[in-house]
Amino acid sequence: MKQVLRNRILKVVIWSVLVILASIALAVLAFKRGEPVNALWMVVASFCVFAIGYRFHSAWLMAKVLTVDEMRSVPSVVKADGKDFVSTNRYVVFGHHFAAIAGPGPLVGPVLAAQFGYLPGLLWMLIGATLGGAVHDSVILFSSIRRGGKSLGQMVKEEVGPFAGLAALIGILGIMVILLAVLGLVIVKSLTNSPWGVFTITATIPIALVMGIGMRLAGQNNKSITAISIFGLVALIGSVWAGQLVVNSAYEKYFIYSGTQLAWILMIYGFVASIIPVWLLLAPRDYLSSFMKIGIVGLLGVAIIILAPVLRMPALTTFIDGTGPVFAGTVFPFCFITIACAAVSGFHSIIASGTTPKLLAKESDIRMVAYGAMVTEMCVGVMALIAACAMQPGEYLAINMAGDANAVVAKATALGFPVTSAQMDKLALSVGEKTMIGRTGGAPTFAIGMAELFSAAIEKAHMGKSFNHALLSLWYHFAIMFEVLFILTTLDAGTRVGRFLVQDLLGYRWEKISNTNSAFGGFLATFLFVAAWGYFLYQGVIDPLGGINSLWPIFGVGNQLLAVIALAFGTTILIKMKRIRYLWVTLAPLGWLLSVTFSAGLIKIFSNNPKLGFLSAAHNFQSQLAAATNQQTLSFLKQQILNNYIDACVTGVFLALVVIVVIANARVWIKLLLNPEQIKLNEDPYVPVAVNTV
Repeated sequence: MKQVLRNRILKVVIWSVLVILASIALAVLAFKRGEPVNALWMVVASFCVFAIGYRFHSAWLMAKVLTVDEMRSVPSVVKADGKDFVSTNRYVVFGHHFAAIAGPGPLVGPVLAAQFGYLPGLLWMLIGATLGGAVHDSVILFSSIRRGGKSLGQMVKEEVGPFAGLAALIGILGIMVILLAVLGLVIVKSLTNSPWGVFTITATIPIALVMGIGMRLAGQNNKSITAISIFGLVALIGSVWAGQLVVNSAYEKYFIYSGTQLAWILMIYGFVASIIPVWLLLAPRDYLSSFMKIGIVGLLGVAIIILAPVLRMPALTTFIDGTGPVFAGTVFPFCFITIACAAVSGFHSIIASGTTPKLLAKESDIRMVAYGAMVTEMCVGVMALIAACAMQPGEYLAINMAGDANAVVAKATALGFPVTSAQMDKLALSVGEKTMIGRTGGAPTFAIGMAELFSAAIEKAHMGKSFNHALLSLWYHFAIMFEVLFILTTLDAGTRVGRFLVQDLLGYRWEKISNTNSAFGGFLATFLFVAAWGYFLYQGVIDPLGGINSLWPIFGVGNQLLAVIALAFGTTILIKMKRIRYLWVTLAPLGWLLSVTFSAGLIKIFSNNPKLGFLSAAHNFQSQLAAATNQQTLSFLKQQILNNYIDACVTGVFLALVVIVVIANARVWIKLLLNPEQIKLNEDPYVPVAVNTV
């Protein structure tokens, strides 16, 4: 009895210390002014929030709000087909889910938002990921599991109404098409004429196939899974190392592809990955890539602990008023649009109601897979923010500002962050690039920050200064490939989920096609979905002025609008489950995201500032037509006018569709709250777990 009491007291002391540490760390980061702040405070804050959130908030969410039932059979058991519905070890599912949701967002978003300073992005990730993102992901995964692994659009149709379901499906598919096309474009731009990168990414496919077969045979045997995981990890490290040997070798020509060739390869890969059994390639490949993702982020955290770098970017910059050179817009709402995946991301609801619910072996795994993966992604975002904020601010701005080199460094210096052309030339030379000015998009910035931290950590470990500088280029290109692997796993998982969504949409007209066991329906839906994002990808590759590039500004808005749809649906589910006292769990993040997304969307459409508003930008380019002196300039202006009108229309359509879905949900809320006896919960029949499977 005394030992039990001692253990309880010890636990109370440990968790109290973590709460105090988190409070101190956040206070230092928020209020310290006039002198550099050590990045270790950010590491401490994120670790404490991760631990406290997972230990207490997730346990409460599963037990009180969702009431997960370990004795209830899940779709992977009830509907097991060996293709899409496959009961899978929870660690493998975690790897698949994390790899699928952790695309470029947690790396690129925090890097771009660093122009506001380190504090807004940090607070948004710590608060948003636990109270918003983790709730969002857990509720949707739980809802899908209780409904046979159905997609978000299909669930909205059944629980809210056919019209709302149709609007949700169209909105989700539209955003997914644009999102995957852009992800594909990032991959193409990163791997074009890059034999090392192509070799390493290609090698992960046969490695994953071998692992998939091994895991299929191993089933739920943890020891066998461990052995297979070790094989995959060693093989992955070996492929990364071997990639550099391909460069300048006789085999190099087999791994050099143009942009258009890579676009077609990605389309073929996406099609195949979507129709073959999920256990053969998708799950083991994502599980494999999660080793690199979590491992590298972990090493980045170790490098930060070793170096204890100072944050050169201030807590708040003058750019919070919307005058930032990286992207236009005030800190509210655009910081919360730019950082999505590391805080709250609507794309997660697509995965949580797509492949993951068809793999989960039991309901209790929701805590580790949904909540755990979200807060892990939060830590990835914090590491990316540190990598950007530990750089020289002048270099950060120069990398993320397009234009003539001399003009860019002059503008960065005038903004109060001095940098020189010689400084930027030296930086480019150190990583083996011709120039680093104007390398916009966030990915090169993260790669630079990551390479500098790793190289400095090696130098501090007394490996020699000259050797350290030789490694800087290696680390930079490794970081670029690391980012590509992040994105590719999102592309293949997203394509498979898109197939389910298209089948759901076609099911409105042809019910048989909506059956995931239908071979014809699967092939047709996959072809249509890949053709849709493949078209925009190809146009983006061959025409940098048009195609998908014109839709970059609305991705953040579209992604967060998906989260609005998911949280509105989640609120409906809680009401139908008679969890009225816990409605604030979904309503609080829903209210916040509604204010953020609609503010950003309306600003992007109607702002009088041409740098912000699509319509004003189109009018601005229209006024320049008369002064155009050659055909090239004339074509450029016409293309930009068209692009901005497309942006405005697409953003407007997305906002309208979300309004329809939210209003439809709100009508159901009012109806059920006034007449509780009308509540009808459309869950699958309860099937108890067989005793020998517990």
